[in-house]
Amino acid sequence: MLCAIEDALAEAWEEAADGRQAVQTHKGSTLDVPADAVVSPANSYGWMRGGIDAIYARTFPAIEQHVRSAVLAYHGGELPVGQAVIVPTEAARPAWLVSAPTMRSPGELLPPDTVHPYLAARAVFKLWRYGRLEDERPVRAVVSTIAMPGLGTGVGGVPPSACARQVMAAWDEVFADGA
Repeated sequence: MLCAIEDALAEAWEEAADGRQAVQTHKGSTLDVPADAVVSPANSYGWMRGGIDAIYARTFPAIEQHVRSAVLAYHGGELPVGQAVIVPTEAARPAWLVSAPTMRSPGELLPPDTVHPYLAARAVFKLWRYGRLEDERPVRAVVSTIAMPGLGTGVGGVPPSACARQVMAAWDEVFADGA
């Protein structure tokens, strides 16, 4: 579920997702849809102080600590762009948050030729398709709907059309066989 509050991103999502039956769009917040997981396009350190991440941190008070603990435990304190972790929100729905950084440091303005939205989206899709939770259950077994905001379109400054194209390119790569 590709979500957008801004008109430009909502239009870009609609255009880019056209023809992909498993991809839906929503004009509104990721927290407005009945999703099992939401995506946080945070930074590599798991700080959740700006943009959609600040909203997640207010909505799920322990989430920043969960993300930072997972980043420390599994990635030595820095989750590279192109990787993702999944942590519980301690809420009924969405029960999970996927942290997939679009920038290394908080507040980083991304260059015009960035591929970070593609890398972050691919990490989310690969985590869903191949990943396992700490208890070894496949992520796919507990997550059927993921709500994704723009990746890098806020603080990072990525144009909505570039983000949408890159997210759909990642989708097509990970799900090329239709699974």
